[in-house]
Amino acid sequence: MDALSQHTSDSMVSDIRDPYPIFAELRRNQPVMQTEQWGRTYYVLTRYDDVDRVLRDADGFANRHIHEAMGPVMGRTILEMDGHTHTRHRALVSNAFKPNAIRAYGERLVAPLVDELIGRIEKQGKAELVAEFTSTFPMRVIAGLLGVPIHDLGTFTRWAFDINEFAVAPEKGLAASRAMKEYLVPIVAERRRSPREDLISLLLAAEAEGERLTDEDIYGFCRLLIPAGAETTFRFLGNALYCLLANPSQYSELCVDRSLLDAAMDESLRFECPLLFTSRQCTRTTSVRGIDLPADGLVSCCLGSANRDEEHFPDPDGFDLHRGAGDYVSFGVGKHFCLGYHLARLEVATALTQIMDRLPNLRLDADRESYIVGMTFRSPKMLNVLWG
Repeated sequence: MDALSQHTSDSMVSDIRDPYPIFAELRRNQPVMQTEQWGRTYYVLTRYDDVDRVLRDADGFANRHIHEAMGPVMGRTILEMDGHTHTRHRALVSNAFKPNAIRAYGERLVAPLVDELIGRIEKQGKAELVAEFTSTFPMRVIAGLLGVPIHDLGTFTRWAFDINEFAVAPEKGLAASRAMKEYLVPIVAERRRSPREDLISLLLAAEAEGERLTDEDIYGFCRLLIPAGAETTFRFLGNALYCLLANPSQYSELCVDRSLLDAAMDESLRFECPLLFTSRQCTRTTSVRGIDLPADGLVSCCLGSANRDEEHFPDPDGFDLHRGAGDYVSFGVGKHFCLGYHLARLEVATALTQIMDRLPNLRLDADRESYIVGMTFRSPKMLNVLWG
């Protein structure tokens, strides 16, 4: 087994601090690498241009294989859809993520939650921000969007973790999937009778081309949103905080000039994206850098490597608040660009703004180590900080 396969297979149990030298070596010597993963052959792409091409070509590289991998635990979701089916389904669910809806979520839910969580630690002078803030905040946002009672948050968090771990613990993942559906059935039924100002009610009311979402569609959407939406956002926020605090002069500059906030989030997503890999399936025989990929062949796009490709980004291993590069691939590109991207950005921007306002002179605690880990999902396990 090659080095990349070994690291990826062990990603659930290993703390891989720095996979980027591995990716750099692959870009130089084997930008299209054939490898075995979970009993299947994959072609791993590590160059930006190749990853961008695959993600943009929805006709040549499909998502249908995702049902085989995640269908048993997620049900039918937008992730596995292609062509007109994907377009129609995306139109149905996208109403919940339009700009006016995102703004309403921010005012009604996101800002008050950040205020509450920061208020709990504001006077402490130190904290471990993963446990006390970043890991709980996005899940509470998702629960609030769905109208789930806050006292059920711990249960939802456990289900989300087990669903995400389906590949390594299938029975636990399937049990969590069934339990989540059983929990949602009466909530969806009640929202059909009496709509509220929540995400489930918006999904039930959505209509495109004379079609509406079925209950099973909504259960699948929630199974996807809860683990994927919350986890991606908490990792995005943790990575952004670490990247900024590990570069204190740039963090200080951001504190003074808040107009740099969008650039800070962009560079954080490029430098440390929450998810390092995404996959597609070839719909026909094709060629990448002279390597033939068979019809139905599986392609693994290394987002983390594409974002550090020296042929596309100058000095890619440096964190630069002034880089001005918004063409990273961390949330995908093209037709399958992440629907929740703008909500995630709103959550992270709100959190960073209140942190800068209320935790003055924030810095990493030199006596307690903090670092980013992961070969598939990446974020800090601990973020030990001081302020004041």
